[in-house]
Amino acid sequence: MFTTIIVQPIFNLLVFIYAMIPGHNFGLAVILFTIVVRMLMWPLVKKQLHQVKLMRKIQPELKKIKKAAAGDKRKESMLMMELYKERGINPFGQIGVLFLQIPILLGLYAGLQRVLHDPHNLVSFAYPFLQHLSWMKDLSANIHLFDATLFHVVDLTRSALGDHGVYWPAFLIVTASALAQYFQAKQLSPDTQDSRSIRTILREGKQGKQADQTEVNAAMARSTRFLLPALVFLFTIHLPAALSLYWLVSGLVAFAQQSIILKEDTTEMEASADSGKAKVREAKALEAEVVEKSANKTPKAHGKKSARTKKRRK
Repeated sequence: MFTTIIVQPIFNLLVFIYAMIPGHNFGLAVILFTIVVRMLMWPLVKKQLHQVKLMRKIQPELKKIKKAAAGDKRKESMLMMELYKERGINPFGQIGVLFLQIPILLGLYAGLQRVLHDPHNLVSFAYPFLQHLSWMKDLSANIHLFDATLFHVVDLTRSALGDHGVYWPAFLIVTASALAQYFQAKQLSPDTQDSRSIRTILREGKQGKQADQTEVNAAMARSTRFLLPALVFLFTIHLPAALSLYWLVSGLVAFAQQSIILKEDTTEMEASADSGKAKVREAKALEAEVVEKSANKTPKAHGKKSARTKKRRK
C-alpha cells in the first residue's frame, strides 16, 4: 500500500520531469521535482506560517490567562482553548508541513534505492504512459544513457561518507542542506533578549520554580533551530547525494516562501496601520470642523441677543 500510494506516484513524477527536460540530467530533474513539490505545498505552508504568527501575537494574552488561572491547570487549559477557538488557531497546525515532508522523503528514498540497485527500474517501475515517451523508449533500449549526476559533476548515487571515505562534492551538499535548515528555522524563531535557555528552565524546575509555558516554547524553538540541522546532517550523510540535494533545494525554496509570506503579512499590517491612522486623522478633522462651526455660531447668537437687549432698553 505504501509503495502504491506514496512511492510510485512520487517516483513517477520525478521520472516524468527527467524524461521531459532537455538534456535529461537527473540532478536537474531532482531540483525541478523539489520546486514542484514545494509549490504544491504552498497553501499549506502559508496556513502554517499564519498559525505561527497568530501564536506569537497572542503570547501576551496567554500570560494574562496564566496569571488569572493562578495555578489552576484545568481553568488555564479551558481559557486557552477558548482563546484559540476565538482567534481561529489550531495548536497542531504548525507541524502539517513536517508531516507531509516525511512521506515524500521516504517515497523518494525508496524510489532512488530501486534505481541504485537496478537502473532498469527507472523504466519498469514507471507508469505505462511514461514508458511510451520517446526518451523512455531510448532508455529502455540502452540503460547506459541514464546519467545519475548533477550537471556531470556530482555523482548523486554516492553518499558523502561511505566505504570509500569522504566524497567531498556530496559532503558540501549535505553541509549546505543543514545550513539551509538552520536559516529556515531561524527565520521563524527570532531571538529575544530576555529569553532563557531550556537548560536554565529545567534546572529552576528542579528547584521548584514553575516555568512560564511561553518561555518554554521559545526555548524549545531555539533548541530546534540547532537540533533539526544536526539531524538532517547526520541522517543524509550516509544516504545517496540525490536525497541531500532534495533537502537542500527544499530548504532554499522554503526560505524563499517564508520570506514572501512574512513580507505579505508585514505589508498587510502596515496597510492596516496606515488605514487606522487615516481614520484617526479623519475623525480629528471632523471634530475640528464641528468645533469651528459651533464657534462661528456662538458670536452671531451673542450679537442677536445684544441687539434685542438694546431694543428693550430703548
